[in-house]
Amino acid sequence: MSGHAPRERARPTTPLPDPVADLGAGPGAALTTHPVTLLVDQARRAARLAEETGDGEAYAELMRRAGADGDTALRLGRRLLSAADPGERALGCDLLRDACDQNEHVRARATEALVTLAGRETDAGTLSSLARALECTHDPRAVPVLVALAAHPDPEVRCHVAASFAGVSAPHAAGPGTGALIGLTRDPDPRVRDGATFTLGFQAETDGAAIREALWERVRDTDADVAEEAVRGLARRHAPGILPHLLRLLASPDGAHTLTFHAAAILGAPELMPALAGFDLADPGVADATEACDPAVRGELDDFAAQLVKALHRVRPDLDASVAMPRFAPGLLLELPGARPTAGHDVAGYDVAGLLHRAGGDPARAAALVSDDLPARGERAHPV
Repeated sequence: MSGHAPRERARPTTPLPDPVADLGAGPGAALTTHPVTLLVDQARRAARLAEETGDGEAYAELMRRAGADGDTALRLGRRLLSAADPGERALGCDLLRDACDQNEHVRARATEALVTLAGRETDAGTLSSLARALECTHDPRAVPVLVALAAHPDPEVRCHVAASFAGVSAPHAAGPGTGALIGLTRDPDPRVRDGATFTLGFQAETDGAAIREALWERVRDTDADVAEEAVRGLARRHAPGILPHLLRLLASPDGAHTLTFHAAAILGAPELMPALAGFDLADPGVADATEACDPAVRGELDDFAAQLVKALHRVRPDLDASVAMPRFAPGLLLELPGARPTAGHDVAGYDVAGLLHRAGGDPARAAALVSDDLPARGERAHPV
């Protein structure tokens, strides 16, 4: 997808003198002078200015700052959801979105409020904001709401829904979110197809016959942006027959998108080397794609990985080290299921190429670095 997110909906143009006070007195009345409320007031004015200029950066930054105070943003956002003005309800959705994005502990309560609003909301602009807010909750309770909104008559709502499934849909091919997303890849509006194909192809880490069939359909899409997203999504899945289409993207006279290089790195096909040679290694993604597709570099990495695993089996058998090739990411991953959690270290695994560079190509040195990072049970970690 060219922009990889539908354009933001216009925000309220009708000023309310005191939106929080208009919702009634009581415990929330103190919100009228709270710094979060003042930031939201500024954001409201910035939104009206953005209507004229088309630049929503100031609005987005003010809402981000307001959302940083998760608990207060949650209180104010939930009150705004009850406002009579649909623009204010949309503002409340945006505030909850930023609160959830920065504060995990408010997500469950925000989800409850947003799902409740979805049951009664009819304004398309507010529903667009609601869909984007649900994405940031990372809550599976949002999936039925998004599935229902995927059939909304307004294409702008469907655009936002297509972008929002990535945050909440369960990562399996048979889930209802995946089914709705596949349906959106066939939407009559090219913007919706673009967003849905990007989400399904490049953001969703799930695979299956129905997903591949939907992506292959879009390879032949009349919209060039949609077709590009489909090619990249299939390359991420190492789909047989996708190589000529990826070569076509790399040969485009308009240049290649950064995500095309990322897809090339995942595919890791040596046949891409001549096409990649025409790009500047300093450009984003080019060096990674070139290394991933270079047979010599891949061979060195494979040999290093094999020796690293052997070294770890000798010095740290408790880590139960092994190497895997992630389906949706380039390179090799060192997996350590026997490691115990330690502060500052992700025991889910190590990037093998990163370890190779960190250890100067010495597998024994790399094994020692991993061992130092992850002390055995009963040992204490030492400062690095």
